[in-house]
Amino acid sequence: MARYMPFWSRVCIRHGRWLLDADADQPFEYLDMRNLPEVAAAQRRWAGGAGGGGPERVFALAAAVVSRLWEQALGWERETVWPQRLHQVAGGDAGPEFEWWRVVGREAVVLPEVVAVAESLLNPAMSELVWMDSGAGRPRLLPADGLFCRRLGERVGREWPGPLAADHGGPLIAWMGGIIRRRRTAGRPPVPGYADGRWWVRREHQPVSMAGQLRVLGKENRAPGSGRMWRATVSAEQRMLIGQAIDSAEEQLLQLRGVQTGPTADVARRLLHGLGHSAGLLEAAWKRTAVAAVDGGVPLEEVARWVDMPVEVLQKMLMTTGGREDSG
Repeated sequence: MARYMPFWSRVCIRHGRWLLDADADQPFEYLDMRNLPEVAAAQRRWAGGAGGGGPERVFALAAAVVSRLWEQALGWERETVWPQRLHQVAGGDAGPEFEWWRVVGREAVVLPEVVAVAESLLNPAMSELVWMDSGAGRPRLLPADGLFCRRLGERVGREWPGPLAADHGGPLIAWMGGIIRRRRTAGRPPVPGYADGRWWVRREHQPVSMAGQLRVLGKENRAPGSGRMWRATVSAEQRMLIGQAIDSAEEQLLQLRGVQTGPTADVARRLLHGLGHSAGLLEAAWKRTAVAAVDGGVPLEEVARWVDMPVEVLQKMLMTTGGREDSG
């Protein structure tokens, strides 16, 4: 039966089953893992032996890192491992219930990667790469293509360095900052009352539980058009244009981090010009996203509420976005 158990010990090795959360309102007690031996292998490899920060804290941080990537990966064309595992969990094909299976199967599907990340966070050689990326005593901004993220991508067998390095507000960067602070203060007496915060996962970084996601999914599916899948509804070209606009805005904002030196007028001019350009790219992205939502069957009134805009204003705006014409 379903139980309350740690994330890393949910597989019943004997029967090849993943035991589901006891508090989630869904019909299954377990998932069939017999066609996914890598999940059970990851559990055996971890076996609770986390060392330094304690198994719960280390694993919680790794799970937060990977769950954040899981939410982004739905739009990655090259990510094929997770979709294949998810379909296996669903009995071969998730079909029209894909979003529901993404919620129910997430923890089982990502377990191998969570274990790989947790092992990496405990590896002194990986911590040394963080220190080298930080300038090794000569402080500098962590590079977007640093040694640590590249090596972590190799350990999980993915092209993850880019998304990991660009996630400046995420749990992994917070852990890297803790590693760097420890190295810079090595040999100094500890600050009274200060605890090692490397393994602390902020509330906003903690993955939403299965029960919480199912409640949200149930509410969303009561809205017309909400049951249609993004990738099945929105063309690859449109998804690419949205992604390009977001990526370009992100790149512009990252470049602005290094322009805050010089005469006040010059710095202000460069910042305002860059921010204005980034705002334009983000505006293009949200307009295209709104067009895709409306074309996918989401009521215009609902989209207007999401963007906090009167329906009439949004309708006029969408007529000039993404090639839409007034059908009057």
